Amino acid sequence: MLGVSKTTQGLHFALYSHHATAVTVRLFHPGAADPFLEKPLEKSGDIWATHLSDLPETFEYTYRCKGPYDPKQGHLFNQERDLVDPYAKRLNKSAQWNDPKIPPRGVITPEIPFNWDQDARPMIPFEKLIVYEMHVRGFTHHESSHAKHPGTFLGMIEKIPYLKELGINAVELLPVHTFNERENPKVNPQTGHPLFNYWGYSTENFFTLMNPYGTSEDFKTLVRELHRNNMEVILDVVYNHTSEGSSHEYYHSFRGIDNAVYYMVDEKGYFNYSGCGNTFNCNHPAVQQLILDSLRYFVTEYHVDGFRFDLASILTRGTDGHPLKNPPLIDKITRDPILGPTKLIAEAWDPGGLYQVGSFPSWKFGEWNDKFRDQMRHFIRGTGQKEGVKKRLMGSPDLFNTPTKSYNYLTIHDGFSLRDLVSYNQKHNETNGEQNHDGMDDNVSWNCGEEGPTQNPDILILREKQMRNAFVALLMSQGIPMLLMGDEYGHTKGGNNNAWCQDSALNYFLWDELEKNRDLFQVVSKLIEIRKRYLKEGKWHWFEGASEKFLAYLLDETLLVAFNPSESPLTWELPEKKWTRLIDTSLPLKETPLSDKTYMLHPYSSIVLIAT
Repeated sequence: MLGVSKTTQGLHFALYSHHATAVTVRLFHPGAADPFLEKPLEKSGDIWATHLSDLPETFEYTYRCKGPYDPKQGHLFNQERDLVDPYAKRLNKSAQWNDPKIPPRGVITPEIPFNWDQDARPMIPFEKLIVYEMHVRGFTHHESSHAKHPGTFLGMIEKIPYLKELGINAVELLPVHTFNERENPKVNPQTGHPLFNYWGYSTENFFTLMNPYGTSEDFKTLVRELHRNNMEVILDVVYNHTSEGSSHEYYHSFRGIDNAVYYMVDEKGYFNYSGCGNTFNCNHPAVQQLILDSLRYFVTEYHVDGFRFDLASILTRGTDGHPLKNPPLIDKITRDPILGPTKLIAEAWDPGGLYQVGSFPSWKFGEWNDKFRDQMRHFIRGTGQKEGVKKRLMGSPDLFNTPTKSYNYLTIHDGFSLRDLVSYNQKHNETNGEQNHDGMDDNVSWNCGEEGPTQNPDILILREKQMRNAFVALLMSQGIPMLLMGDEYGHTKGGNNNAWCQDSALNYFLWDELEKNRDLFQVVSKLIEIRKRYLKEGKWHWFEGASEKFLAYLLDETLLVAFNPSESPLTWELPEKKWTRLIDTSLPLKETPLSDKTYMLHPYSSIVLIAT
């Protein structure tokens, strides 16, 4: 067993390194500059190990690894560097966000028994899943949250009643593995304030939690309380690269332990399929084992319900970078008995050009459906092709053998928020310190007539309708819908479509804005209620002759959904039934029985009717 494990006589230390020629473990009293014990490890195969007894209850530890320094062969050993155990379960990082950087070390401390109180996973059926993508710090950090524990796991617990009111039943948490929020050297050019790695897609260790979010006991409490409220916990995990980047100067773990094993390298340096400077060598046997052990640990220790794999296509590349038809890591994850009950979600592409949406090599994984995003964005703004939109509404049968493999979304953390999607034609990333060169240029957005903030009442009304139309398209589609935190009240990031570095109100959930925009929230909550009650697999009947852009469907002779993404009103003859209007995005929210045989759809509006 790798890492540090208890024995009857003490502690067993074990580290993998194929190319090291000597390994020493160094033990420190908490915060001490010098070790109180250094012990060489003995090698058996590729495992270096030792056993130590009579140790203090709490201490910090690192490894030092000796070996060749030959960059052309991928070797970067430096025996003067202290290195973090890849299997460390706790780190000595500060519990305060943006504290000065201290050299990272593993921490051994007495385990605290946790009362799971008969915790049981909700095991929500895929067809009933409604996912809410969110950021732990951003959800409650703003002062308007009035949280007792702002920006933390415990702060999230305080807002569980809100999540229940909204109606979602799964949270997808942006990375909670340890990352270095201070790694971004840039400053906001407008304010001079430091910028950060706010999202967390730059992992330092795959077994430890981000200390500023809370302790392991706090996270367990969050999972337990979400489960009690019938909500699942899905973690966004980043196994495609690490925070060590591409600079040979930055060592903290993998690079100094066995660079040529943990990363894809050749004589020119690092392969950069991740776009982040290095690429984790996911299908090397030792790295496969590390990833599997990390996933299993979060299932067994923390009871999480699933994982979303960032840039998952990298996990299908071989050690030489070429895509594998049957990647061993994906096969092992798919077949693993501990991971069996979990939900697995792939972001099935990578910056290296590998695109696998609809063809990710595992029957068990669902996939983020970017075709849904793009085609529905076109449709809502009036530039879509109806044949493609039909497929997306039906769960993308051209891509997946079942709708529940398609995770549908219109917005995610990366890109415009929903309000910005209807308020900006261009990105506005000036505050990111990259002269607005970062982020995607084509957002398939429409500002509805003016760029950014406006006082024009007609444009404001149109934007409100377009946000509602987007939610109708998302929540009245087959597949698994995913909402972005804050979209339910119309959060704006000021046109910033790459806010990864912004620890500010651009990314925070603004609870005072929620109160100002309750009308939109109520529409979203109502649509979720309608989805849970009426949307299911069944017989589809399409209507599209009323105008060039008009599209409607009738599901199982019961649920009728219609869209008019044009600037002109149209009158449509309803199917011969008694109908009750549940939603009209151009009208206040109110269930209303209909007596007329025709229905007038306002420009850029959509309706949801139910047969009574």
